[in-house]
Amino acid sequence: MLALDLTNAPRWHDLAPGVRVQLRPLTTALMVATRSDPVVEAVPEEASDEERAVAFAKALARRAVLVWDGIGDADGNPIDPSPEAIDALLDVWPIFEAFQLTYVSKGLLLEQEKNASALSPNGPSAGASATAKPARKPVRTARRG
Repeated sequence: MLALDLTNAPRWHDLAPGVRVQLRPLTTALMVATRSDPVVEAVPEEASDEERAVAFAKALARRAVLVWDGIGDADGNPIDPSPEAIDALLDVWPIFEAFQLTYVSKGLLLEQEKNASALSPNGPSAGASATAKPARKPVRTARRG
């Protein structure tokens, strides 16, 4: 059963010990806006899937992060989220992975469930029968010698 969160309230996500971010809910509007982000659209066609994933994650985080705790500048002074700071935060590999796992992947679970559905009973596979047959073993005859 799909449980709907009708409050649509921001939630805190722990990304590392002592580092947490408050994020907007991962809604359709947020995903659509991120897909049309100029930085995401500017990713060259020949870019790898990894490069696309990083560009998308940073664009999504720039829209989703509201506030955070446990993040500071080089001198250890707390800083507020900014586009540059959010990008720098996601350049830290464990943080990027945690963001993907705790936030992005939960939004994509429904997409994966949809892709795991059974074949359509009235689609192109309906009524299909197997045409391949197992190969016969060659018949060996006894040699007379």
